[in-house]
Amino acid sequence: MALVLVVDDVTALAEQYAYDLKRVGGYETLVATGGKEALDLIAAEPVDCVILDLEMPGVDGFEVLRRLKKKGIDIPVIVYTGTGDFDRCVKAIKLGASDFIDKSEPMERVVQEVENALERSALQAEVSALKRDLGADTPLLGSSAAMKRLREVIGRVAKISSPALIVGESGTGKELVARELHRLGPGAGKPFVAVNSAALPDNLVESELFGHERGAFTGADRTRKGAFEVAAGGTLFLDEIGELPPPAQAKLLRVLEERRVTRLGGERAIEADARVIAATNRDLEAEVEADRFRQDLYFRLNVHILHVPPLRERLSDVPELVGHFLQATCERLGMREKQMDPDAKDALMYYEWRRNNVRELRNIIERMVIAGDDDVIGIDLVPPEIRTGDPPPAGEASRTLKDLKAEAERRIVLAALDRNDWHITRTAQDLGLADHASLLKVMRRHHLKRP
Repeated sequence: MALVLVVDDVTALAEQYAYDLKRVGGYETLVATGGKEALDLIAAEPVDCVILDLEMPGVDGFEVLRRLKKKGIDIPVIVYTGTGDFDRCVKAIKLGASDFIDKSEPMERVVQEVENALERSALQAEVSALKRDLGADTPLLGSSAAMKRLREVIGRVAKISSPALIVGESGTGKELVARELHRLGPGAGKPFVAVNSAALPDNLVESELFGHERGAFTGADRTRKGAFEVAAGGTLFLDEIGELPPPAQAKLLRVLEERRVTRLGGERAIEADARVIAATNRDLEAEVEADRFRQDLYFRLNVHILHVPPLRERLSDVPELVGHFLQATCERLGMREKQMDPDAKDALMYYEWRRNNVRELRNIIERMVIAGDDDVIGIDLVPPEIRTGDPPPAGEASRTLKDLKAEAERRIVLAALDRNDWHITRTAQDLGLADHASLLKVMRRHHLKRP
C-alpha cells in the first residue's frame, strides 16, 4: 500500500486531505505542517508520493523541491494550489514536481493524479533497469533438446509461487531463467528485483535485502525500503545465494517462513509477499556439508530446482546465439550488420566454452566484430585458442547416449546447412541422404528452421 505525505501549513486542511485520501484511495497517509517537517518525514519514512503546498512560511514548497533534488531523492511530488497562480506551478514542475492540481478538485480526481504519479514513477524505474541491462545478456535462446526441456520445466514452475532454486555454471543464463519464471508467473505485472549476493559488502547485505530505518547505522540518513519491499507482489531474484553471510542466511530463513520482514533498526513487521527465486553456481549440498550454508535455508529454497545446461551440452544452439550476438553487437556499436563465415561458425560450434559459457561466446563475438572490417567474419578472426581447440568430449556422466547422439546429429546437420547456404537439396547430397525429404524429416525432428 502506497504511503502519501500531505504537506500544508494549514493543519486542518492537511488532516482533512489525508483523511479523504485514505478513505477514497485506500492509501496510508502522513501529515506535515511545514517544509522542514516534510523533509524530516521523507528521511524517516518510505514515502511513495508527496502532495505539497507551495505557499508556506519558512521552508516553502519550492525549497522542499530544491532540497529533494539536491539530495537525489526521486519521489513523485504533486503540488497543489488554492490561489490559481499556475505560473508558480509551472516553476515547481521545472524544479522536479511531477504534476499540479487545484485544492478545489474533487478527491476522486486527486486520487487519480496520485495513481498516475505512482505509475509513472514505477515505469521510470523499470525503464532505468532495462537500460542498465541493455546488451548485457541474450534472451533465453536455443531450440536444442536441452533448452526444450528447460522451457518445459519453466512453464510448469512459473505458475507456482513457491521458492525456486536455479543451478548452473557461471554464464549459462540463470538470471534469464528467473526472468522467464517471472514473466510467465502470476506476478508478471509487478516488479522483478535482482540482487547479486556476491557483489554486496557483508555490512550492507541485510540493509539491501530487508531495508533500514533512519539512524540504524552510520550513514543511514533516511529510511530505505529493502529488496523484499521493492519487489512486493513480484519476484525477488537472489543471485549467487551461496555467498550470503551466515547472519543474512538466518534472517532470510525467518522472512521465508513468516512472510514478513523487519527493517534494520525497526520494530514493525511488514508483509513480504514477493516470490523468491535463488541461483547459484555452487554445489549447495556440499556447502551444507561444510557448514557454510544453512541446511534449513537450503530446504526452504529448493522447493523447485531448475538446472541450466552449460553451452557445451547444447552446442547446436551456437549458430542461433551467434546470429543474435552479431546483430545485437553491431546495433549497439553503430556498425553495419555482419555475417559469420560457415567455417568460423563451425569453429565456435566445436569449442567447449567451459570458462564462461554463453557470456564467453558473447564476448568473443564482440571481439571478432571489432577486429574485422569486412561484412563477413572469417575463420582468421576466430581466436587461436578456439580454432585449435579439441572437439568437445564424447560425453559426461549426466547425459544419456540418446541425448549425446541427438545433439551430435543436430550439430552436424546445422553445419552442413550453413555450408550450403541452407539449400536443402545440396545439403542432403552433402550429407549423403537419399533425397531432400529425408533431410526435411531430420530438420523437423530437431526443430531446425532457416534463421
